[in-house]
Amino acid sequence: MDHTNNVTEFILHGLTQDRTVAKVCCLLFSLFYATTILGNLLIIVTVRTSDQLNSPMYFLLSSLSFIDMSYATVSAPKLIHDLLVEEKTISFAGCMAQLFGTHFFGCTEVFLLMAMAYDRCVAICSPLHYPSVVSPRLCGCLVGASALGGLVHALLQTLLVLQLPFCGPRNGLDHYFCDVHPLLALACADTRAVTVAVAISSGVVVLGCFAVLVVSYGVILAALSTRSAQGRLRALSTCSSHILAVLLFFGPCVFVHLRPSVTLPADKVVSVLYTIIAPMLNPFIYALRNRDVKNGVSRLWSRALKRR
Repeated sequence: MDHTNNVTEFILHGLTQDRTVAKVCCLLFSLFYATTILGNLLIIVTVRTSDQLNSPMYFLLSSLSFIDMSYATVSAPKLIHDLLVEEKTISFAGCMAQLFGTHFFGCTEVFLLMAMAYDRCVAICSPLHYPSVVSPRLCGCLVGASALGGLVHALLQTLLVLQLPFCGPRNGLDHYFCDVHPLLALACADTRAVTVAVAISSGVVVLGCFAVLVVSYGVILAALSTRSAQGRLRALSTCSSHILAVLLFFGPCVFVHLRPSVTLPADKVVSVLYTIIAPMLNPFIYALRNRDVKNGVSRLWSRALKRR
């Protein structure tokens, strides 16, 4: 493929062209982003400072909160800025960096959710062996492996786009951040092979991890079939937060990435769900549905007030 690239920047179409709607969205997304940072930071500080939250589950939760903050930061500040300006531009290098960051943190989150499902599976199915099976060392390995998997996926996606020619004059990207499908639509070459490679890469990650999640919860349900109704309810209550986080993140991801390489008007709205809304809601999902986390936040708040 003749790699001709005379495009130095892209013009993002953004979420809306209506100035009034843009100003309202700017205010909302600013609040959402601030909530994301503060909420996830609160989870991290609470887990790291509480002696009662030293189990592997909470280590994985604090790692998820860090990934959520980073994931939102890749696209939210740029989106908020662009909602206030007429010309929404991003350099070619900045676009590739945003593409890499989105897929790195997004894929790492997918693998972390899978690791958290394994943690819950062992805790419920083999509670007596849980401390020895899910050790701090294993948790560190799971987080490291999740980051490595995210790195490999992001590099593959970014390199597939980088080897495409962008010869202009078209440089209008129909999205509010740089993603694979809108970029493929701008390439001045046959992108069928790249489209297949992108679909396979995303499909292996999303569907593979989703299959592991389904199997994990299938094993959990099978193990609970011999317990009392109260025991089943107590065990499932520890999984409810994780199930909500999985549904909130996986649903929009599957819609956007696991279909033919076409850009739909709904893509931008759906993308907001997993790039901005999900990272913001995860702290509330885990804090409001977990007594230990709520107690940890209360103790942290009490210590902060005493110091004042």
